[in-house]
Amino acid sequence: KLCGYLQKLSGKGPLRGFRSRWFVFDPRRCYLYYFKGPQEPLPLGHIDIAAACFSYHQPEAGAGDEPAAFEVHGPGGAVAVLKAATRQDMTYWLQELQQKRWEYCNNLDAAKRDSRTSPTPSDFSKGLVAKDNPGIILSQNASAERARNILAVETSPTDLVGEQAASQPAPVQGSAINFSLKQWSTEIKNSMSSLRKGNNENRRSVFYTTEEWELLDPTPKDLEDSMALEEKRKHLAEGSKGRRLTSSAFPFDFGRIPHKARRPLLKDMIGSSKSRNSSDSSPTEWGSGNGNKLVSELQLKYQSQQEELEKLKKDLLSQKELVRLLQQTVRSSQYDKYFASRLCEGVPKDKLELLHQKDDQILGLNNQLEKLNLEKDSLQQEVKNLKCKVGELNEQLGMLMETIQAKDEVIMKLSRQLSECEDSTSSPSGAVNSPTATCANKELQELDRLKDNLQGYKTQNKFLNKEILELSALRRNAEAREREWQAKYTSLEAKLCQIESKYLILLQEMKTPVCSEEQSPAREVITQLLEDALKAETSEQPEQAFFKPHLVSEYDIYGFQTVPEDDEEEKLVAKSRALDLRSLSLSENREISAGVKWENYLASTMNREMMRCVELKNLIRSGIPHEHRSKIWKWCVNLHVKKFKDSTVPGYFQTLLQNALEKQNPASKQIELDLLRTLPNNKHYSSPTSEGIQKLRNVLLAFSWRNPDIGYCQGLNRLVAIALLYLEQEDAFWCLVTIVEVFMPRDYYTKTLLGSQVDQRVFKDLMSEKLPRLHAHFEQYKVDYTLITFNWFLVVFVDSVVSDILFKIWDSFLYEGPKVIFRFALALFKYQEEEILKLQDSMSIFKYLRYFTRNILDARKLTAIAFGDLNPFPLRQIRNRRTYHLEKVRLELTELEAIREDFLRERETCVEKRDLISDDEEDS
Repeated sequence: KLCGYLQKLSGKGPLRGFRSRWFVFDPRRCYLYYFKGPQEPLPLGHIDIAAACFSYHQPEAGAGDEPAAFEVHGPGGAVAVLKAATRQDMTYWLQELQQKRWEYCNNLDAAKRDSRTSPTPSDFSKGLVAKDNPGIILSQNASAERARNILAVETSPTDLVGEQAASQPAPVQGSAINFSLKQWSTEIKNSMSSLRKGNNENRRSVFYTTEEWELLDPTPKDLEDSMALEEKRKHLAEGSKGRRLTSSAFPFDFGRIPHKARRPLLKDMIGSSKSRNSSDSSPTEWGSGNGNKLVSELQLKYQSQQEELEKLKKDLLSQKELVRLLQQTVRSSQYDKYFASRLCEGVPKDKLELLHQKDDQILGLNNQLEKLNLEKDSLQQEVKNLKCKVGELNEQLGMLMETIQAKDEVIMKLSRQLSECEDSTSSPSGAVNSPTATCANKELQELDRLKDNLQGYKTQNKFLNKEILELSALRRNAEAREREWQAKYTSLEAKLCQIESKYLILLQEMKTPVCSEEQSPAREVITQLLEDALKAETSEQPEQAFFKPHLVSEYDIYGFQTVPEDDEEEKLVAKSRALDLRSLSLSENREISAGVKWENYLASTMNREMMRCVELKNLIRSGIPHEHRSKIWKWCVNLHVKKFKDSTVPGYFQTLLQNALEKQNPASKQIELDLLRTLPNNKHYSSPTSEGIQKLRNVLLAFSWRNPDIGYCQGLNRLVAIALLYLEQEDAFWCLVTIVEVFMPRDYYTKTLLGSQVDQRVFKDLMSEKLPRLHAHFEQYKVDYTLITFNWFLVVFVDSVVSDILFKIWDSFLYEGPKVIFRFALALFKYQEEEILKLQDSMSIFKYLRYFTRNILDARKLTAIAFGDLNPFPLRQIRNRRTYHLEKVRLELTELEAIREDFLRERETCVEKRDLISDDEEDS
């Protein structure tokens, strides 16, 4: 990603100056956002790169590696002056911004672009939707590309450019004022966000180990093998054990001198000696005395810590040796036990004595081998020490060589000065030659300066020529796009005239009544109009297909079908809904892209683990971008099931799946029946050969084997299907474990659905508290809305809301838990509260409730209601009400079971009721 520190010229009057800012390029809109720092959530502003051009002034030769400024000229005469830390950074920023502008403007001429996906998906999604992200196809111009490659100036970035720069401090600037008065509200918001975020920083120390100690016990099968193979296996086990015990996870090397400083260069020594001389000559000598005391104290502490470290190393080696001896003792005792057991079985004594002799020989050889290994280790240690000494001697030799070279240079310089002095004093002709030599030196210096300026102007000329070439090409592309839009406008205007003509015919036919039994021409016209409105985009007319607007595709980015194929009336409604969604997404794209905030946050967490914080919760509530959803979902799932994963062995999911496939599974039959009924409107699950069907089968079978109390319940298939769109099989399995075993109460997905019934009663209480008017309206007309909301809770709104809103609900649900379901269920009713209150009979209310959620399209408004208007929303209140209603539902179920048993008993005793059977008995 293109990001890093730059200084921006801002302010007015005496406050005008360069201020350090963190810049991030957004490829979706070709904007260069600038923040006060890498951790700030809100930008101070942006620069439009798509409509900008670049320039810079060539500095004079001899300027060195000083900060270099360049200008970004935007539309309307706006000029942004930016300054990079070095000329190399400036050249890199210019070439990258040129490339990004070229790619973005060419993408406008490419195939249709979906504004909700990133043109440069750096973090590819996993799961089934990963294959639905085709790369952006650029319309290449061969001659322009060749010219651009010839004129390109390739440079590499420094540490102040890129994601790694977020972990470094901002470069020092000349002005101490780094506060923007123009964006004072944004500054205050960012400051408050940083204060909230500062309490949750991860302060884990890097000094930790992951070293594991384990005893390797021989198996009975190993004892049954021959002695030769046993000896070979034992040597291999000891070798692997030695490698494992000697491996350390410390982030530093004990073999070298800890905290060894870099050998100072000669110029550093000269500079430090000068600074020491200047400091000694200053009147503040007491400060240096205190500094020397502090340095001596630190050296004493450092030496004591070094001694403790050496002591700990010796203790560690002794403990390792003790463990090794204990392992040998355990192994020998196991062999003795094995021989004793065989003796009890009646082994002849001569064979036993022979075995004891062999065992003694083996022990002797092992002792010799251990002695040789110890000698080998000691020799290796000596070799290592000698190598360290040789390295130190080489360093000292290099230092001495540099010192000698510097002294030689000083001697040569003094010798030249002495000879010049002697020449000037001995001969008067030297006074004549001296000005000539001085003029020659000045001319040589001027020649070098001119050469440097010439090289700089050549580089600037190449850059400006490339800039002119790109701007010319982009201008031609813009003119071509304008011509295409004009042709498209003409085509649409002609189509509008045709539609108006058909409507005039239709009105004329409708005005004249037709009393005959023949089919009216108006019916044919109406049929033709419907066919034209629902006609799919084909490639039959290539000359018109280029001008045809691409507003609604067959599938959305999640694989769901946008327009159904069955009902003609439903087709019109679905196409209208898809157009409204497209319009909403385009209007949201005008504001600051959420992807920029996400990329800025992920860049700030590059060197540390993500953890719960207010900033992350607010970002997830606003919706996770399509390209980052796989990563964030997987992190959320691992956050909730970490304790389960730690208690399982590697390959746990594959083991469950293998057992479910090989052994008889009572849930497999019902799973097979529900596979194709899971999400038939999604292309990943629409046919038996779809890739998602096999993955869905594997996850459900593995979970049924893990949790036999639930096995399989209708509804679990839809939960897994949504998870598989962004997660792999094993991660989707743990996602299901999170929902069923962590989030939801017990008995939520069992045969009685006890937990689901309890949540419906809790939801009724919340409706009466949060939406009293609507609750009273339902009570007045005796409408049981829990018949609608029951499925919302069971499958977390799958097939109940449009796909964009569904995945935003799942984003918050996987992070915050089941409380999100109550929030959004109430928000859906509040969203359409006024419309529901207008309905005055139970039939129309219930009919409206079945489909009203599919007409809610504004995800931002719904999220604001769920997380803003419904506050406060304490989780403790939901838990208390669950406990209260759980006892009531259990008591009711007990009473129903008692009534059922009385009925069965009465049926057995009464002859007239023996023929009555229940539905369950009839099915069985």
